[in-house]
Amino acid sequence: MKKLTTCWLFALAISFAACQKDEEADPKPVVELSVKEATMQATVGETISLKAEVKNNVAVQHAWSINGVAHSTTPDFTFTPDKAGSYTILYTATNASGKYEQQLIVTVAAVPTAYVSRLISYVPAPGQNINQSSGNPESPKSILGQKGFVNLGAWGGYIELGFDHQVKNQEGKPDIIVYGNAMSNFAEPGVVWVMQDANKNGQPDDTWYELAGSEYGKTGYKRKYSITYTRPATAADNVTWADNLGNTGIIRKNEYHTQSYYPEWIKDNTYTLTGSLLPASNISSGTGTRTSTPFAFGYADNTPGGDELDIANAIDENGNKVTLTGIDFIRIQTGIQADLGAVGELSTEVAGVADLSLLN
Repeated sequence: MKKLTTCWLFALAISFAACQKDEEADPKPVVELSVKEATMQATVGETISLKAEVKNNVAVQHAWSINGVAHSTTPDFTFTPDKAGSYTILYTATNASGKYEQQLIVTVAAVPTAYVSRLISYVPAPGQNINQSSGNPESPKSILGQKGFVNLGAWGGYIELGFDHQVKNQEGKPDIIVYGNAMSNFAEPGVVWVMQDANKNGQPDDTWYELAGSEYGKTGYKRKYSITYTRPATAADNVTWADNLGNTGIIRKNEYHTQSYYPEWIKDNTYTLTGSLLPASNISSGTGTRTSTPFAFGYADNTPGGDELDIANAIDENGNKVTLTGIDFIRIQTGIQADLGAVGELSTEVAGVADLSLLN
C-alpha cells in the first residue's frame, strides 16, 4: 500500500510539473514598428499612421501615448496634429514575461503661409492717409496672411514684415510678389529690402539688402538718404521736412483730408527716416494733377496686378551683388519724394506680400 501511494504521488508530481510547463508565460514580445527611425517630420493637419507587428506571435497588451497621455490600445495608431510643436509618441507591448518599448519624436511644422504672417515694424512718413483707416497702427494687420491695404506716407515711410518660412531664392525666376494699387499710367514706387535669418534666431537682426531695381545707379538715385519730419503746430498745418543734403519742403495739406498728417502715435516732435531715394524722372512736370509712370522693374506699387521681385537682385551697402539662399523678412519703403498736386504726396501702398512659389 505504501508503495502504491508513493507511485501515485510521483505521478501526481510529474503531472503537476507538466501542467506548470504548459502554463508557463509566453516569451517576452518581439515587436517591429512600421516606422524604424527614432524621429520624423510632419506638418499640421498631416495624419501620421503607425502599426505594431508582434513578430513572435505572443499575446500582448498594446499601448500608445502622446506626450505622456494614453491614446490607444490597438496595434494600429493614427495621429493628426493640429498644432506645430514636438510630440513624443511612446509605444509599449506588454505580457507576463516583459515589455517591448519604442519612442518616436515627431516634429510638426506649421503649413507655410504664402502671405507674410508677422508685422515687425510700421513707421510711415507723414501723408494725407496717415491717421486714417489705411495709415494707423492697426492697418498692417490687414495684410497678414492675406491681402489688405496699408499706406506708407511720403518718402521714407516703411513697413517691415516676416514670413513664417524662408522664401527660397529660385534660380532664374522671381520669388516674391508685392501687391499695390498702381495703374498703367500711375505708380508710386517703393524700394524693397530683404533679410535672410542668417543667425537662425528668428529675429530681424541680420543685414538688410536692397533689391536693385531698374533705377539703381541712375541720375537722381541716392543711397543713405535721410529726411527729418517735424510735427506741425496744428492739425491744419503742413508738415515740414529737411533732408541730409540741405533741402527742405512740405507735405502739403489738401481739402480732402483734414486730419493731422503727422503720425499721432509717434511721440517725438521730429523723426528721421533713412533709405534709398529713387529718381523723380517718372513724374510729369507742370501744375495741377501730375502723373507718375511706372519704372521698368524692381519696385513695389509700380505696376498693375502686383510686382514680382527676384531675390537675386539683392545688393550690399557698397552696391555689390549678394547671394542669398532665401529670405525671411522684407521691408518696403516709399521711394520718391514728390507732391503730385491734387492727388497729394506720392505714397507707396502695400496690398499684400507673398511667396510666389506657394501661389503658383
